[in-house]
Amino acid sequence: MAALRSGTGAALITATVLASAVTAVDANVIKVAVPAIGRSLHIGTAALQWTLTSYLLSVAALLLLAGALSDRFGRRRLLAVGLLVMLAASGLCAAAPSAGLLIAGRVGQGIGAAMVVPTSLALLNGALRPADRARGIGVWAGLETLGTTVGPYVGGWLVDVGSWRLVFLLNVPLILGSLTALRYVPESARTSGAFALDYRGGLLAVAGLGGVIYALTLGPDSGWLSAPVLIAAVTGVVCLVLLVPAERRPAAPMLRLALFASRQFDAINVMTLVLYGALGAASYLVILQCELRLGYSPAQAGAALIPESVVFLLLAPVSGALVARAGPRWLMTGGILFVAAGFGWLSAAEPGQGYAASILPGVLLWGLGIGLAVTPLTAAVLAAVGDADLGEASGINDAASRIGGVVVIAIVPVLIGATGSRGYAGALSGGYQPAMIAMAGLCVAAALITAVFVTDDRQAGHMAGHRADGWAGRWAGLWTGHRAGHWAGHRLVPRAPENGCPPLVPVPAPQEDS
Repeated sequence: MAALRSGTGAALITATVLASAVTAVDANVIKVAVPAIGRSLHIGTAALQWTLTSYLLSVAALLLLAGALSDRFGRRRLLAVGLLVMLAASGLCAAAPSAGLLIAGRVGQGIGAAMVVPTSLALLNGALRPADRARGIGVWAGLETLGTTVGPYVGGWLVDVGSWRLVFLLNVPLILGSLTALRYVPESARTSGAFALDYRGGLLAVAGLGGVIYALTLGPDSGWLSAPVLIAAVTGVVCLVLLVPAERRPAAPMLRLALFASRQFDAINVMTLVLYGALGAASYLVILQCELRLGYSPAQAGAALIPESVVFLLLAPVSGALVARAGPRWLMTGGILFVAAGFGWLSAAEPGQGYAASILPGVLLWGLGIGLAVTPLTAAVLAAVGDADLGEASGINDAASRIGGVVVIAIVPVLIGATGSRGYAGALSGGYQPAMIAMAGLCVAAALITAVFVTDDRQAGHMAGHRADGWAGRWAGLWTGHRAGHWAGHRLVPRAPENGCPPLVPVPAPQEDS
């Protein structure tokens, strides 16, 4: 295993930071380019929605399977393959002459991202010596946050000075840099013996989520009772229902149902689904409102949410210290209610108002809320399952956050009334405020679930913050979010918010637990 202050350690940090930044860029910067894409390709609301949701859907559906593949075939190898898939798909997106090819490219980006997300940090964890892991995660988190914070602004600037197509090339230097650094990174150990991959569960998850999202996206334009919408909806629901008995049979199921015996674990995942759905849709709505009604350029719209990330970065370590003393329940409840208040403020943003009065206060409340709520969320996850189940629990919780995001983003046109020939600009005039109030309502619902079902566990709070080693260790042990973790025996630590959606990541358990 490599030391952090070595050539291999530097290559590990470089490769994993750049790889993680690629997935964040592809998930978020397209939001500032949606209006320009619609004007350039002359496409309707449903097709525009698919340019965003197809990527999110692919990642959410394939995430857990990719985690298992990385353990079997090697994390370095799967990370490189995922990056190459994303590189080819990004080229297709940038050159796409039609909406169909653009969506196909976005699906390809999502497939590649599903391989990158669960392997980039796992590779860093597995290759660094135990004494350097907390500090390495801290360095990784700080550097990666810089990319996720400024990415939408840079993407908007590219739309301003060039074309929306350049947004899909923004990740090319990141991919090439990561692949170059991977040349100096050793391959991780691979699992030996019989290999069982839950193909049935993976296919049911893809078909189920795909059918539901297809119906939600097509319904506003084609009619909710049209044959394609009904067939897709029924197929999706049936596949999701069949997923439960299907996951009882495999020796190594993609979704281990025994974890759901904990009422707190169930409640946390429902709350995560609701909260992260609201966060993802709200960031999309605010950017659309800024560009289409408030007169912001794409670059200005991309920069509008930067203060939220800054507040989150400053507050998350403090929140971690509070969790260790008071437990997660009320800190998480209060944080989510601050997010709801921020959404309520943002719902009143109208043309003619300045940024300082209409956007900034709501964005600051938003950052305050997730800064308070996300670290307790990890503490509650840790308290709900045993040490041996932390990796799988984090993977399930991450999937819940992504599914919530893609489902609520898919119904944004319905929420604002962008149906039929009515585009985003016209629909936002009367639909933006009710939609943002609905997002605030989802946050209130998430807060109620937390207050009723989540318990305070001081030991969990201690676990969320343990292994802090200086400032870098505080980032690694206290600053928390939701990124995939399908690796048993890994702790959870924080990562930067992706435009309002801070994800959880796994870090290695203490050496004595291994």
